[in-house]
Amino acid sequence: MTRIIAAIVLLLSTAAVQAASFNTLNVLSQDQFEQLSENVAAAVQYKGITPPEPLGILGIDVGVSLSYTTIDADEVFDIASEGDFDVAGLALPRVTVHKGLPFNIDVGASLSAAPGTDIQVLGAEVRYAIVEGGVALPAVGIRASATMLQGVDEMDMQNIGLDVSVSKGFLMFTPYAGIGVVRTTATPNGDTELEEATLSQTRTFAGMNVNLGLINLVLEADKTGDYSTGSLKAGFRF
Repeated sequence: MTRIIAAIVLLLSTAAVQAASFNTLNVLSQDQFEQLSENVAAAVQYKGITPPEPLGILGIDVGVSLSYTTIDADEVFDIASEGDFDVAGLALPRVTVHKGLPFNIDVGASLSAAPGTDIQVLGAEVRYAIVEGGVALPAVGIRASATMLQGVDEMDMQNIGLDVSVSKGFLMFTPYAGIGVVRTTATPNGDTELEEATLSQTRTFAGMNVNLGLINLVLEADKTGDYSTGSLKAGFRF
């Protein structure tokens, strides 16, 4: 696992070398810019990939993950990048750390990047377990999250998310599901007539956490607006 984390960190640090970029963003119409922003936001918005049950004051969750988000606005991506984004989706490897705090509060942070592009993302979350969960009751948590797009000179983007989720553990398995909203502010930079876009998208997600003791695995699917993402995470949770 240490070698995997080191490889992911190396990949994140070198992802922007000879990378695809939105170097012709200025030729988009305002509608196209907003469509592009929605698709990018669906990929880079915060993905904790964890169930809502609290870790506890001594608990920690460390993992590496890979998320893949569909590009439905492929023509817009081509126009904005002179054809550099000739792919069906955006893959983002990610390093995540979550730590349990008192009073059923967890905090988390993530670093991710899209290989072959200049897209890099910093993210953070805070979550409160309204219901801690137990033998009879499911865990219920509310989470606030934020991400900031890095490395893209042509555009600034911030995403703020709020969601509620529920989970119920059975032996080593913990299925979970949730719903929330992602609010995005996308600001074009440089010589362009495009205006800042403020967008809101509904997000639904569901996943399965499998704790095998020595390793913790999570599989999650989410839909943000019209765009679908699949994520797989491996790490430690205790």
